[in-house]
Amino acid sequence: MKGRDLGELAVRNLREALLRNSLTTLGIGVGVASLVAMLSLGVGLQNLASERLARSGLFNAIFVTPRTNFEGYNRDQQGQAPPPTGESRPLDEAARRDLATLPNVTEVYPDIRFPTEIHYNGNPYATIVAGVPASGSSDSAFDGMKGRFFSSPSADEAILQIDLARQLSKQSDSLIGGEISLRYAQREPLPAEPGSGKSAADAPAGFSIVPHEERLHIVGIVETEPEGGFGAFGRGRLLIPLAVAEKLRATQTSDLRDLLRDSPVQRTYESLTVRVTGASQVQAAENAIKALGFAAYSLLDATRSLRLVFAVFDLLLGIFGSLALIVASLGIINTLVMAILERRREIGVLKALGAADSDVRRLFFVEAGAMGLLGGVFGVVLGWLIGRGINLGTRIYLARQNLPAVSVASVPLWMILAAIAFSIAVSLAAGIYPASRAAQLNPIEALRYE
Repeated sequence: MKGRDLGELAVRNLREALLRNSLTTLGIGVGVASLVAMLSLGVGLQNLASERLARSGLFNAIFVTPRTNFEGYNRDQQGQAPPPTGESRPLDEAARRDLATLPNVTEVYPDIRFPTEIHYNGNPYATIVAGVPASGSSDSAFDGMKGRFFSSPSADEAILQIDLARQLSKQSDSLIGGEISLRYAQREPLPAEPGSGKSAADAPAGFSIVPHEERLHIVGIVETEPEGGFGAFGRGRLLIPLAVAEKLRATQTSDLRDLLRDSPVQRTYESLTVRVTGASQVQAAENAIKALGFAAYSLLDATRSLRLVFAVFDLLLGIFGSLALIVASLGIINTLVMAILERRREIGVLKALGAADSDVRRLFFVEAGAMGLLGGVFGVVLGWLIGRGINLGTRIYLARQNLPAVSVASVPLWMILAAIAFSIAVSLAAGIYPASRAAQLNPIEALRYE
C-alpha cells in the first residue's frame, strides 16, 4: 500500500470519529502543554540566573590573592593543596602590570574598600567605602538605580547604598545632588630626617597615618553593592570611582601586613580582580595567573555545582510534566482499540483485497502519529501561552514590589521541536498494541463480524 493511500485512509478514519479523536488529541495537547510549561519554567529560571551573574561581571572575573592568602580556595576535591606552579611573589604594582599583559585580559583593578566616617548635615555616620571601576556601569546592580552612574572615572562623586541613604535622610531621594564630607585615615610615607642628608628612598621603613577629608557629590542611590568584592571585611555602602579611591591612599587592612615586610614602603594589594574577554577564557587565564606565583579563584568553579542543580531541577520538571502525556497515551490506546472493534469489516476487506499485515499496522501507526503531531502542536502553543501568562503575572507582582521586571519562563526552539517529537514518539508507542492487534485479525472472521 502506498504512503499516499495510507495517509488518505488515516485522515478519513480520524474524521469519522471526530469527537472521540478530538478529545484524545486534546488530552495529548494538555500533556504536552504541561511538559512545555514546566520545562520553560526551569529553562527560564536558569537563563535568569545566568543572565544576572553574567551581567554582574562575575563569570569573566578572576580573583587574585597572594599565595599565602586563602589557601583553602586552591585545594582540590580531596582537600590536598595543588603543587605550586610558580614562585610565590607579592601582589604589588609590578604584579598588577604583569597580570594586565596576559592574553585576553581586558582590565586589572584592586578591591579597594576602607572604613570611614561621613558627615551629612553636621551628623557623623560610620560606613564602608568601596571603589567601583568604570566598567561597573554595566553591572546589573545599577539597573533601575535612582540618579545616574559616575560622570567620569576621576569624578569626585558618590553613589549611596539604599540603607545608608535611608540612614542619612528619611526622604532618601532628596540626597541626590547634595554633598557629603568623607573623613578617612590617609597613608603617608615617613619623611627622611631633617639634616640627615638622606633622600626619600632612604627614609625610615614604615608610614604614617594622617586624617584627611574629601567632599563628594551624591549622584545616585542603588539597592545593593555591585559584585560584593572578594575576601572583603565588609560590604561597601558608599561607592566612589576606583580611580578616586586609589588617589585617596586610604589606609586598608593590608597595610598592617605590609608593616611586617622587609620593604613596607612598597605597598601591596589584598586582592586584584582580573577580567577577561569572555567566560571561555577564564580557565586559561586562571592557569596563567597561578603560573606567575599567585592564588586565583573564579566563580566558574562554583557554578559547576549550580549547573548540576539546574540539570537535576529540569529533569524533575520534565518527569512530572511527562506524566500527563503518558496518561494521555492511554487515551490513544483506548481510541485505537475501539476503532479496531468498529472497523473489523473494513480491516477484513483491506486484507481480502491484498493488504498485508504490515500495511494494516502502518495504517494504525499513521493514525496514532497524526494524533501525536496535532496534539504536540496544540500543546506547544498552549504551553507557550501558559509561559507568557507566568511572565506577565511575575512582572505585575514585581512592579507592585518596585522591582525590575524579569522573565521566569522561556520556550526556546529546541524545546518546541523536542516536545513535538516526544509527543509523536509517545503516540507511536501507544499505537503499538492496537496496530499489532489489528494486523493479527483473521480476514474471514473480520468479514463475518456484525
